[in-house]
Amino acid sequence: MTEYKMFEGCTIGNRIPFIEAASRKVFEKLNIQTSQAPFSCCPDPTGMKSFDNNAWLAIGARNLCLAEEENKDIISLCNGCTNTLRGVKHQLNHDSSKKERINLELSKIGREYKGTIDVKHFVDVLKDKSDEIKNLITKHLTGLNIACHPGCHYMRPSEWMESDDPMRPMNLKEIVSLTGANVINYDVEALCCGSAVHNAYEEYGALILKEKLDAIKKAGADVICVNCPACFQQFDTQQRNLTKNFEKEYNIPILYLTELLALAMGMSPDEIGLKFHRVRLNSVIEKLGL
Repeated sequence: MTEYKMFEGCTIGNRIPFIEAASRKVFEKLNIQTSQAPFSCCPDPTGMKSFDNNAWLAIGARNLCLAEEENKDIISLCNGCTNTLRGVKHQLNHDSSKKERINLELSKIGREYKGTIDVKHFVDVLKDKSDEIKNLITKHLTGLNIACHPGCHYMRPSEWMESDDPMRPMNLKEIVSLTGANVINYDVEALCCGSAVHNAYEEYGALILKEKLDAIKKAGADVICVNCPACFQQFDTQQRNLTKNFEKEYNIPILYLTELLALAMGMSPDEIGLKFHRVRLNSVIEKLGL
């Protein structure tokens, strides 16, 4: 059995821990073994990198060193964390001068980046376990219309993400389809949810989210399935504001991929903390007879 070092990321652990709980339950069902390491923030792929690339590389490389010391690949629950750690690997593995400079910094804390481990997004690990997932489904989600949103950082930049087609992603859809749910197509599938823009320019972030949700509503989705904590929060926390600001009802429930799989594997809504979602899942629970 392969053991991974679990990289939960700051957002999940601090703001939406019920997603970590659901993920661990699903991993246990699938015999995906994880262990902890004293990781720090990844750091964020759109923040520190933009104004201090060297600091971004050093912090990311220090995280990678922790996994290297135990010769364990990392499994990440977060698009941004995966993107950062893979991006750091890509830069250091392709630029010997940067690697030398960062290792000089790391030597101050007795560490050295070697580039010997991989960073895996949890969706990629789950995709490799499609047969096992199919065998564990006890509650088929037949009749549930699901719009999938994999998020920007899962697919792009393709130079180091390499998991899926950057403009026509399929991995999330394929895993969701294993549950028996109806995966629906909609316009602007590859569009950002607006989260990163929202932090700096709230008005523009809201307009991006509105365009996304309008397309999803038009397609007739019962629920949106995501695999990114930033996307989850954007969809789950901002719909009320959209309803208020645009005088149009937005009330589409959100499920993290591992929450969806947990339900399909027979776990109850209470077991995985669905009551903590801002957009209530009553309609989904009722439709599924849960």
